[in-house]
Amino acid sequence: MDPREAVPRRALLNPEMRRRGIYILPNLFTTGGLFCGFFAIVQGMNWKFDIAAIAIFIAMILDSLDGRVARMTHTQSAFGAEYDSLSDMVAFGAAPALVMYEWALRGLGKLGWVAAFVYCAAAALRLARFNVQLDVADKRYFTGLPSPSAAALMAGLIWVFNDHGIRGTDLLFGVVEVKWIAWVLTLFAGITMVSNVKYHSFKDFNFRRSVPFWAVLVVVAGFVVLAIDQPRVLWGVFLAYALSGYVLWARGWLKDRKRAGMPTEDQSES
Repeated sequence: MDPREAVPRRALLNPEMRRRGIYILPNLFTTGGLFCGFFAIVQGMNWKFDIAAIAIFIAMILDSLDGRVARMTHTQSAFGAEYDSLSDMVAFGAAPALVMYEWALRGLGKLGWVAAFVYCAAAALRLARFNVQLDVADKRYFTGLPSPSAAALMAGLIWVFNDHGIRGTDLLFGVVEVKWIAWVLTLFAGITMVSNVKYHSFKDFNFRRSVPFWAVLVVVAGFVVLAIDQPRVLWGVFLAYALSGYVLWARGWLKDRKRAGMPTEDQSES
């Protein structure tokens, strides 16, 4: 008998493992994120793209909460980690790709669905790589654009354009068709997810430390701006974050070039 098949049988024979259930609280948030991803797909099929985009952003909020709730309540589990990855694949992989396809990429024929598939496959690869590198990766950085941020890029573009009454088949400024902008962004998000570009994770930021008074004012101003114009502010923030990884990469590349051009100690003496 295959030893992998013996594990579930031993678990069934072990009363302690048989009594062990599933933690409700963190998995409720994960299920909520899964529902938002599925709901976004349904709304995209019904051509309600603004609702679909908002559902993806709500899934991001729920995804940021489930892990924190699990750690705070000491309810982490292997089941929760696997369930979270599957939920992320729906909410941040399949949902943005399908909604973007319905909104703009369908008009590009094969190029459209290929771009949507590249994004979807990249999200799956990104999540798989994150899971296997979880114990060895530098906690300060993500390798590749996180899938929630990539989904925010896709959903944010749809939300901003839809808020202005611009459809995926329209001509923007009489110069370029929106569907080509969507195509480029879809490929950019997908390729960046599986790249080796580093992104700040902000996990080393200490929310418990004291901050000057002006920092609180900045937070309040941020909420005010967000309340005035949610689509453009959210999309602008995630677009800046997506580009920040390439800025970090360029800075590191320039530093390496500078170090390579500096003479060694033996060369300077000669």
